Amino acid sequence: MKRPSRDTTLTWLIWCALFLITTWLMARTEPVANQAGVVLVYVLLVLGGSVGGGRTLGFAIAIAGSIAIDYYFQWPFNELGVARGVDVAVLLTFLATALVATQLLAAQQAEAKRALERAQEIERLLVTVQHTEALREANRMKDVLLASVSHDLRTPLSTIKALAQDVQYGADSPANNAAIIVQQAERLERLVGDLLDLSRLKTGGFTINPELNAAEDLIGATVQQFVSPEHATRIETVIDYSQPALLGMFDFVQTLRVLTNLVDNALRYSPSPSPVKIRVTRSDNMICFSVEDQGPGLNEGDEERIFEPFFRSTAKTPDAVANGTGTGLGLSIAHRIATAHGGSLQYRKGEGGGATFTVRLPAAEA
Repeated sequence: MKRPSRDTTLTWLIWCALFLITTWLMARTEPVANQAGVVLVYVLLVLGGSVGGGRTLGFAIAIAGSIAIDYYFQWPFNELGVARGVDVAVLLTFLATALVATQLLAAQQAEAKRALERAQEIERLLVTVQHTEALREANRMKDVLLASVSHDLRTPLSTIKALAQDVQYGADSPANNAAIIVQQAERLERLVGDLLDLSRLKTGGFTINPELNAAEDLIGATVQQFVSPEHATRIETVIDYSQPALLGMFDFVQTLRVLTNLVDNALRYSPSPSPVKIRVTRSDNMICFSVEDQGPGLNEGDEERIFEPFFRSTAKTPDAVANGTGTGLGLSIAHRIATAHGGSLQYRKGEGGGATFTVRLPAAEA
């Protein structure tokens, strides 16, 4: 059995001592109502422990923090047990946020380590064969990856911190902020999922299960993803019911993911309340799903890069600026899913302006 190194033991001792001292100080000085400030301090301890000692230390601090919050800072005080529903929400939110953040940090550290090892290996090979240009490109791609992921991780964590501060100063109710914090944690989880799916699609480890499905069912399921009033009233579907049912051979879940991403982009990048149309037709042996918007479309030159990972178009409406941009992974994943079906995903500028994305998938006879 491998013994922990002296550095690892020292790191654990330091963070355990810091946790105990911080808990003792807060138990003596923090007002009972300032639960958000206590939660924020423990989240920072979890993040710091994860960076300094790895995932196991981060998990340990998260569990210890949830116990300390329950014992010292929630009624009934100085005993374990939760009597109020909002306290349960705070504990679960803290634990979920801490564990997700720890997992994300560990994953990013491991990915950064692997990226560094790959870069070092590439550097050694390139020194041998004097391919300096390829080395610069590899380093550039590594920097783009780390910069994009760091930005997408920082935004939800900043939101969580801001909400905790709002609760501390009485701007909003803890229950509402707890729900938003969970939402941001889910956003972090989706980012990690997209990164894993992109990796599997690149390496051929992503499974596609084509089955016989009706295009109308897929369109209906897509519309159901946008049930809020401001979105539902903008979506229009165009299906030719005079023709036999349009059937295709495609993975329903993964194709739904593609269309949902395209509609979400169209709603975000086109001005409200302009319509977003979902059109389905048949062309030869392919079923064509088109998503049309009335936004600014792509800037010249963006067409060649739109399906690259982490690429974000610079053409935005005021609504897109207000709603924020995505991770830059959605179109890349959608393009690879369509290709894995034996189909394609293409962009063209709309006849009256805007953007039109068309997914072509294998058709089946009625």
